[in-house]
Amino acid sequence: MSRRSVPPAADGEYAAVTAPVVSVIIVNWNGSRFLERCLSALMIQTHPSYQVVLVDNGSSDDSLTLVERDYPEVAVIRNDTNLGFAAANNIALNRIQSRYVATLNNDTQVEPTWLAELARGMEKDPAIGMCASKMVFLEDQKTINSAGISVDRAGIAWDRRGGEPDDDRSEQPEEIFGPCAGAAIYRRKMLEEISFFDEDFFAYMEDVDLAWRAQLAGWRCLYVPTALVYHAHSATAGEGSPFKNRLKGRNTLWTIAKNYPWPHWLCYLPAILFYDLAAVAYTLVVRRDVNPLRGRLEALRGLRSLMLKRRAVQALRVVPSRVMLSRLEPIESPLRVLRRYRHLREMGVGRE
Repeated sequence: MSRRSVPPAADGEYAAVTAPVVSVIIVNWNGSRFLERCLSALMIQTHPSYQVVLVDNGSSDDSLTLVERDYPEVAVIRNDTNLGFAAANNIALNRIQSRYVATLNNDTQVEPTWLAELARGMEKDPAIGMCASKMVFLEDQKTINSAGISVDRAGIAWDRRGGEPDDDRSEQPEEIFGPCAGAAIYRRKMLEEISFFDEDFFAYMEDVDLAWRAQLAGWRCLYVPTALVYHAHSATAGEGSPFKNRLKGRNTLWTIAKNYPWPHWLCYLPAILFYDLAAVAYTLVVRRDVNPLRGRLEALRGLRSLMLKRRAVQALRVVPSRVMLSRLEPIESPLRVLRRYRHLREMGVGRE
């Protein structure tokens, strides 16, 4: 593992972080209670050529003291304020030159072979631009938290296989829509082609947006079940928090507006509107939460500028619309959509 820090350059910006084959980026904001578990697991990875870069978003706890004292091999980039998940990752991406970039939440613990398994997945085919881990709940390690991202034709994204028992250790890698950025690996060539995370998203759904852009541009995603991660789900921001619900409401509409292929977007617009309005009604009536509605109103105010982004995204599209549509899951009944999140409610966490 590389042992280097990120020294300040003369102009006050941070100098480039030179990296080996893989760089692992961890975005941190007041996460000192998670970092020891997360970083200790990363220090014993079996991959022969990697480094760890921690981007701190203006933490007020003892995160930086802990890292500098106990993990001097971790490269640290300091931001004065909380810039969000997307921008923090982009700052690191602009300072590293590794072939592959892994993103990892600070509230995770990975198996020693995690990084090697993801890198092996990337090396199966140069058209694979991203790989997804198998994430299980830290509190219930027999239950899957995420096996990548699924998106249906109503534009709804969710954690693939979330809530299913992890009882099949003979799983084989398979192509899926995209990885959860809480434990993912990306090919740098792909990221440079389609651009990095959309910083306007701040946090949440930025990985869905990136996966959709990558798919449109002809890149593929592989699910690697042997890349095992234990995740304390939404431990940092809180599942069902007003902050998260507002951003998810906004970013869901932005993701659809940027990426949904034409003319199928027009054909499926009634279903998109129905399910989105139903989601808002559910949160207002059942949970008495206005934040998803606030997020959607915020999204509508930004649609004009978003159309410019859509033009840029669609200009990179090489996959025909009908093929792209085939990669979206069929629309299910509202009851079955609610069941996708039942395991989170049963674990005592809310979700829109």
